[in-house]
Amino acid sequence: MSKLMTMEQAVGLVKDGDTIWVNAFGGCASPVDLNRALTRRFRETGSPRHLSVYSAFSFGDWTHGSETEGYICEGAVDRVVIGHFSSLVDTCQAIMDNKIEGYNLPGGVLSHMIRASARGEKYLFSKTGLNLFVDPALGSQYRLNEKSTQELVVPAERYGEKGLLYRIPSVDIAFIKASFADDWGNISFQNEVASIDALSVAQATHRVGGKVIVQVLRTESKHIPPRMVNIPAALVDAIVVCPVQQQLTNMKGYFDFICGQYVPRGAILKACREEIRGAIGSVNSRSSLHTAIARRAMRELRPGNIVNIGIGIPELVAEAVLDSGMLEQVHLSVESGHTGGFPLGAQGFGVVIGPDSMMDMARQFDFYEGGGLDLCCVGALQIDGHGNVNGHYTKGKLSGIGGFANITQTTKRVVFCLTFTSHGLEGTFDGEKVTITREGSIQKFVPEVTSLSFSVKNARENGQEVLYVTERCVFTLGPDGLVLSEIAPGVDLQKDILDRLPFAVKVAKDLKPMTF
Repeated sequence: MSKLMTMEQAVGLVKDGDTIWVNAFGGCASPVDLNRALTRRFRETGSPRHLSVYSAFSFGDWTHGSETEGYICEGAVDRVVIGHFSSLVDTCQAIMDNKIEGYNLPGGVLSHMIRASARGEKYLFSKTGLNLFVDPALGSQYRLNEKSTQELVVPAERYGEKGLLYRIPSVDIAFIKASFADDWGNISFQNEVASIDALSVAQATHRVGGKVIVQVLRTESKHIPPRMVNIPAALVDAIVVCPVQQQLTNMKGYFDFICGQYVPRGAILKACREEIRGAIGSVNSRSSLHTAIARRAMRELRPGNIVNIGIGIPELVAEAVLDSGMLEQVHLSVESGHTGGFPLGAQGFGVVIGPDSMMDMARQFDFYEGGGLDLCCVGALQIDGHGNVNGHYTKGKLSGIGGFANITQTTKRVVFCLTFTSHGLEGTFDGEKVTITREGSIQKFVPEVTSLSFSVKNARENGQEVLYVTERCVFTLGPDGLVLSEIAPGVDLQKDILDRLPFAVKVAKDLKPMTF
């Protein structure tokens, strides 16, 4: 196969000044071997330099000093434009230290940008991000440090509707991880947990004469059936065989139930959940107070609903749905491209056990941004009295917006799941009653959010129903701001809620007890 190359030959195709698009979603389909090889090349030769790196989501391995992101932090890269930074720990630090340019755009926007690039577009018009942190009218907070001065977003209007224009890069190098290549160079994602935007990335890169580089587990002499081909040979420039590449970053072993095999709901699926958790080796620790939030949020789901499950406390909503036997009645989904089945959390976020369908990420975001979701359960870092939400920015810590803005801006019913305070909060939930024994040092309800991830102005214009579920109470979005609508049994209205809010809040005349 003429397209077969050694790893060194493949990363040798990267030239000074190139723009690289990395196809990844956290640990899903991340081409870690290609990234590590580029780091080794840079360390040995001092080349290439002045690179730009784009990715809709992060592609690191959650460890300091990793080769996966070494070339980014050690001088090869001038700028990164990424939707979510969670696994790129050293890159985050380099941005916060003002060593490289860093830009954070919504993950769904980046997904749509690379697809638009495949058809020759230079800008993407989108309403996603309007009145949010990326909006130039609000200060362009997508620029993450003083070094980041490029104007990637400008206000625009189309057919009388206000929106934003996102500048699309010309891509020189595509880094893609897949499962198999045949003798012709056709690429299959058969054993991958997601394809993300692989085809669009390859099309956009090939269209401008760039190099599409794919790492695979192995090659096959027989022709891959056309319906199993994710990227046709015509678009591929280099194939590197990595016989020890992992199905998920930082996970040993192979599991067919996360790459397409149907899994019966119930005991079998729960067994699969425990098996994959053991392999991933990282599950966020949760308290009974988090369980209370998840169980109350789950009550918002209706049979037949299509629901997005976010990262953090919302992961427990999926757990509650599974444990209650409701998984067969609703359609859980995640932005990595899955609908149906059971979504994992923590370092397995983006992975789904026994999905009903797997599609390219841009198509999933088409549906999300079109208002197709009935409900979403997402986290929150800060909420103000108007109901605005900061879901992505913490001072001194970089995470990124991910798909948050694309999901929450148009979903019919939005449920924010958060503790009332954090960092030290202690208490108990016995299934009916909540007891707070110690407050956290960080206030989640604030006079003004530090960054806008969710805008009440947008919510009102879109006619969305919004709930804010905590362990001790529930707020709804009323005409003038937050309305306290429910209180958990065992919680003192004045001491545990009203005295701890930095703003006046309306208390519903028919204040109800929270039911779980």
